[in-house]
Amino acid sequence: MNRVLILGATSPIARALALRFASDGARLYLAARNADEARRVAEDVSTRAGVTALSGTFDASDFASHDEFVRHAASELGGLDGVVVCFGTLGDEDVAQTDPDEALATIHQNFTGAVSLITLAARHLEQQRSGFIIVIGSVAGERGRKKNYVYGSAKGALALFAQGLRGRLAASGVHVMTVKLGTVDTRMTWGREGALLTISPTKAADLIYGAYRKRAEVVYVPWFWRLIMGAVRLIPESRFKRLSF
Repeated sequence: MNRVLILGATSPIARALALRFASDGARLYLAARNADEARRVAEDVSTRAGVTALSGTFDASDFASHDEFVRHAASELGGLDGVVVCFGTLGDEDVAQTDPDEALATIHQNFTGAVSLITLAARHLEQQRSGFIIVIGSVAGERGRKKNYVYGSAKGALALFAQGLRGRLAASGVHVMTVKLGTVDTRMTWGREGALLTISPTKAADLIYGAYRKRAEVVYVPWFWRLIMGAVRLIPESRFKRLSF
């Protein structure tokens, strides 16, 4: 039975993933910034899947609290076999492009906070020489678009961090999977462009969980974003900087 910590558990994708893990008998610790919402999600998962799901809170930007948080979650679960990193925020990109404080807040919520928590969890998994880490990122990290380069740079850095971590932990039997999400129909993306390429959180969770079961290393969700971003990466910088998408 896997003992899994899900970070950012109140997001629609995280909720759907929690149900899939629980349906396979995993014991879950569902953590988010909002304690009441995390508890409601845990109760819903427990009821619908017939397993016990625990809940807790964390603050991605409160780095000093992360070590105790990870230790507590592992203790509550009776061990730790896997971590799913689902949290992140678009932030206010317009403000972030001219305000260093807003830019750093976006970076902390999408990159440095994740690095801190993943590093602590990875240390635990490496010592026991087993387990997995799923890092949910974004195709926005593939290139620096003028519309969202602060957010995109954080997601790009997170993917690079996960790639290096995957290499380091390979000899320890710990599997690291990077998910590069396209547009998913959530509150964070509501009203934005690309509706024709948008999928539901449930469908995204199905694809992520299927890739995890196959021990994929880097997966684009949905798959066609691999082709789209492959084409985007081929655009010369002299032309790319003039594009408005």
